[in-house]
Amino acid sequence: MATCDADGIPRTEPNILLTGTPGTGKTTLGQEVAQHLGMRYINVGDVAKDKELYEGWDAEYQCPILDEDKVIDEMDDLVSQGGCVIDYHSCEFFPERWFDLIFVLRTDNSILYTRLEQRGYVGRKLQDNIQCEIFQTILEEAVNSYLPSIVYELQSNTPDDMEKNIDIITQHLQSWKNSKR
Repeated sequence: MATCDADGIPRTEPNILLTGTPGTGKTTLGQEVAQHLGMRYINVGDVAKDKELYEGWDAEYQCPILDEDKVIDEMDDLVSQGGCVIDYHSCEFFPERWFDLIFVLRTDNSILYTRLEQRGYVGRKLQDNIQCEIFQTILEEAVNSYLPSIVYELQSNTPDDMEKNIDIITQHLQSWKNSKR
C-alpha cells in the first residue's frame, strides 16, 4: 500500500509504529529513536490524555477507555505528513496508510512481570498483560492488520537490546528511504 499524505502525495519521510504489551519499553525506545533519527515522537496515550479523547472509564482495569475515532481524527493531519515515531500498546485501529514500518517489542515474561508490578499493575490487569505477551497478541494483531512485510519483532529485555533495536530501526529506515529514490 502506498503511504501518502492527506492530499495523496507520497511521503518522503516514513512513519514508524512501536507497539507491544505495556512494559516492553516502547516509550524509552521511541524517544531515543525519534531523537536519533530527527523524527517527531508521539505517545498516543499522552495525546489522548491531553485532548481528553476518551469514551468512558474501565472500572475493572482502572483506566480510561480510548475513543479510537477521536484519536485518529486528532492525529491524522500530523501523521499523514510523515516523519513520526508513534508509540502505543495496540495497533489494529490505526489506518494502514499511516505506517511504513512497524516494530513489535517483545519482553521475556519474568522481566515483564517485574516491570508491570513496579508500575502498580495487580490482579487481572497484571495477568491479562502477561498472557497478552505469552500469546503474542500484539504481534499477531500487527501481522493481521498491516502488510506482514513491514512488521518486525524486536526483543526488549536489556539496555543492550535497546541499542541493538535503535540500530535495526535505523537500518530499516534507511532501506525504506533508499527504496523511494
